[in-house]
This record gives sequence, structure tokens and C-alpha cells, in this order.
Amino acid sequence: MSKKYFGTDGIRGRVGQYPITPDFMLKLGWAAGMAFRSMGACKVLVGKDTRISGYMFESALEAGLTSAGADVMLLGPMPTPAIAYLTRTFHAEAGIVISASHNPHDDNGIKFFSGKGTKLPDEVELMIEELLDTPMTVVESSKIGKVSRVNDASGRYIEFCKSSVPTGTSFAGLKIVLDCAHGATYKVAPSVFRELGADVVVLSANPDGLNINDNCGSTHMAPLQAAVLAECADLGIAFDGDGDRVQMVDHTGAVVDGDELLFIIARDLQERGKLQGGVVGTLMSNLGLELALADLAIPFVRANVGDRYVISELLERDWLVGGENSGHIVCFSHTTTGDAIIAALQVLMALKRRAEGLAQSRQALRKCPQVLINVRFGGGVSPLEHPTVKEASDRVTQAMAGRGRVLLRKSGTEPLVRVMVEGEDETQVRDYAEELAKLVTEVSA
Repeated sequence: MSKKYFGTDGIRGRVGQYPITPDFMLKLGWAAGMAFRSMGACKVLVGKDTRISGYMFESALEAGLTSAGADVMLLGPMPTPAIAYLTRTFHAEAGIVISASHNPHDDNGIKFFSGKGTKLPDEVELMIEELLDTPMTVVESSKIGKVSRVNDASGRYIEFCKSSVPTGTSFAGLKIVLDCAHGATYKVAPSVFRELGADVVVLSANPDGLNINDNCGSTHMAPLQAAVLAECADLGIAFDGDGDRVQMVDHTGAVVDGDELLFIIARDLQERGKLQGGVVGTLMSNLGLELALADLAIPFVRANVGDRYVISELLERDWLVGGENSGHIVCFSHTTTGDAIIAALQVLMALKRRAEGLAQSRQALRKCPQVLINVRFGGGVSPLEHPTVKEASDRVTQAMAGRGRVLLRKSGTEPLVRVMVEGEDETQVRDYAEELAKLVTEVSA
């Protein structure tokens, strides 16, 4: 059973507060099916990652959807971005992914895609929420939905990933270690890179339902670092459990995070005259990314933390590339959502065009020292509203004169204020962070 109120991505409000249980999945499947079917004939794709509860939740969701008259196409374990792509390919009304992303096996959740591979329209979200408050009714037997399984889903997605690089591209001579996190990329990722000519060593590609993200993948980089060194590989690539996050390791064993990968992709687009607008990061993107992009005269804006906010900002500005330091990277030139395999391929193409290794290519971005201090407070009025804290924050920001920044924010899950300062001088950054954290502590007492 899911231990957390992991909720849904793509459905707002109260739905995100429900525990993910079989009963809820049945009702959610029915409500979604009724909402989609109200717009006409209804076909829904359902995929999942490799965690053991996915079997149970898939069955419950399938029953709910078909009871509302929706036809269901089961994809089996597939990366989240693959469902976004296949939903468009099969001209379905919606795609649904059962996954808890980078979380451990005993969590689970659900994500919706529209028929265009994007978030659901607001009116559909609201309709699903309203239907959750009504009793379930089953359509007459002649209108019950049918279920089929898509046996070539992996092959279709593999070809789609390969199509994101120029025809005839070969990575022959490149040795790569892939860490698939015992997750949804375990079949497709090795095939993509091998079929493009790379020499591929594979880690964590034997899912048993319980080992997804367990000391492996993009949130646990040590095994990949060790393997890259042991194999004398050119680089390593780590995915998370559902295949929408990517981190890399260069030939020296150093981790290359999402900020650095985003920079490499954006610089390559600019050099080829294909960068439309600028780059979207988040409040947590390292200042070094902003400064490195500024040196190239590439505009940069920050969205709230979360890939959905990055995507929203990209759409509003009609820009093509954005991402998070966690490795969610969106390349609108190729897909509609964050896709770890697509992003990794764009990095490899950028390295190939420059005839550089990953260690060399990342050097143009010098990450700034960052100090984060968590300060606990007792609730009530946020210490961030206190005049003393505001004045101190403004003073520190002005003192760094555009070569550093301050971020004070409340945790969304704990009674904590996160005090983050980053800049070019590590000693100065730490002093400023400790000064601000002390003030927050004092006004919280």
C-alpha cells in the first residue's frame, strides 16, 4: 500500500491530498473516464514504473476507466515521458502514469497527460474533481470499455528517442555506463544507446518491484561514479525511477547535475542558431548557471521549483529549453515534457559537435558556493515577514552586487525556514548565511 499522500500531478486541489489506495484509484479511474468520455469516444493509455504496487493500482484504475465506458490501452512499465509521447501517437484522449518518480518502492502516485502530451486542461481537472464527490455508476453493459495491451510500446519509444538526434548519428567509440535505477528505463535506455553505436555498460536494470531507486539512479550517484572509474568509461548517465530525471558523471567520476547539463544543451542550441529566446531554471538553480548564460548573452528566468512550473514558464514565453538542478530537463524541440533519455542524447550530441569530453564541456559553468541552513520555527506568523529579516536580506543582496543571491523560503512540509545564500566567495557566502539564519532564529523565538 502507498504509505504517503503522494497524490496526483496534473489534477489540482483536494485530489492531491488523497492517499493512493485501490479504492481511490478505482474511483479516480471512473471519474477520469466519465470526464474524458463526456467529450466523445474515449481511449486512455495507462503506463507505470516498476514498483510492486503498480500491478494493484493498474488493475483498479483499469476497472474504474472501463466502468465509465473508456477503452484502455495498457503499456506496462514505461518511462513517464514515453506515455506523453505515445498518447499523441495513438491519438488517445489521455495518458495516465502510475509512478512515484524518484521515491522508494512503498510510495506511489499518478500523473495525467492530455491527448497532446501536456497537462490536462483546467476544465477537465475540475470535472474530475467534481465527479469524485458523486456516486459511481456503471455504464450499460454494451458500453463498458475494452482493454488491450500495446506490445510494441517499447520499440516505438526507442525509435522516437533515436529520432531526436540527426539521422546517421553514431556514438561508436563512446563507452557509457547507464544506471537505470531498477526503474522504467531498464529496457528502453540500454537499447537506445546501443542502437546508436555506443559501448554500453548497464547498472540497476533488474527490477523486482522493491528495489526501484534503492541506492541507485539519479538520487544515489556513488555506484555510477565507481562504475565509470572501474570501467574506464567516457561518462555515466543516471536516470530516476520513472525516467524524467537525468544526472551524469564525467570520466573523472565527478557528478554533472541538471544545471550543468542544461547549460551544455542551451549553449549548443545557441551555437547552431536554434535557441529560441532563453532558458528557464528554478529558484534553486545555481547562480553559476545564470552567470554562465549571461556571459553568452542568453536570457535566463527562474520559475518556482517543480517541472510543471518550468514548463508553464516556457509555454508562456515560447522558449524551448528549461530545467531543474535535479535533472528534470525539458527540450520542447523534441518533446512536450521532461525526458531524461532525450536530454541525455542532446548532451551527447553537443559533446560530439564540439569534439569535447563531458569534463571539458562543463568547465564554462563555474558553480557558485551555496550554503543552506534550515531554521525551525514554531508556526504562526512567518519570520520571513519580520522587518529585521527583510532588511537584512535586502542588505546582503545589495552587498553582493549581482554576483550572489539570497533565497529565504518556508518548507512546504515542515515548520522550517530555509536560508540559502550563494555567491562567488565561499567564506562570504557562509558568513552571510549564518548571519541571516541567526536573525531568523531570533525573531522566531
